[in-house]
Amino acid sequence: MYQDFKYLISDGVCAIASPVSGDLFTKFCPRFIDGFVVTIELLALSSTLGFLLAVGLVLARMSGHRVLSIPANVFVYCFRGTPLLVQLWIIYFGIGSFGAEGLGPLWAFFKEPWLVGLLVLTLNTSAYVSEILRGGLVNVDKGQAEAAMAIGMSWFQSMRRILLPQAIRIAWPAYGNELVLLMKGSALISTITVLDLMGQTRTIFARNFDLTTYLYATVLYLVLAGLITLFVVAIERRFARNLR
Repeated sequence: MYQDFKYLISDGVCAIASPVSGDLFTKFCPRFIDGFVVTIELLALSSTLGFLLAVGLVLARMSGHRVLSIPANVFVYCFRGTPLLVQLWIIYFGIGSFGAEGLGPLWAFFKEPWLVGLLVLTLNTSAYVSEILRGGLVNVDKGQAEAAMAIGMSWFQSMRRILLPQAIRIAWPAYGNELVLLMKGSALISTITVLDLMGQTRTIFARNFDLTTYLYATVLYLVLAGLITLFVVAIERRFARNLR
């Protein structure tokens, strides 16, 4: 059913765009739209999973327990300190090189480029979002944590009910920037044969060698960046209304 829905969207967009676009876009419109949808799927899933993982990471980093904070800090340092492309190739080509014999049941996961791409994007963005949330927590008045402790809340309860919600509000604009950066970084997933927007664009270009192909991809990426911006602004306005 979902696949039929994607075809319906593709047909509808192409029917609307074809009269006002060039011959190249009209010819390859279904491919462009299919890649656009794949990119949205990767962004939606990786940003959601990455945010949840980032919350766990920032709690571990701020917990004060070395058993939790040291591994979390090492994780964040490694994924923030290395290029996304390196992470992608190490996990896909490096771990994947062990094959079915070396990986056993995990081979079913690592042989799928889309799943590996989702994993790498999730891990990468979680490291950055963890640092963004940590910055938000640092800017929350420490007196609120002390007040929460004074009324009998545990450290975890004060984090969940008081500190983290405020940190998210403070960090939200920076998180919006991270979403746009994640979108741009997702183009690297095409290097492991995932047919996202950039993957489809490269395939189309290989058939015609027309640089206009990348111009259409640019327009679609700008559309996606605009949608992300609208989402971020809408949530910011909701935060502002809740503070009144």
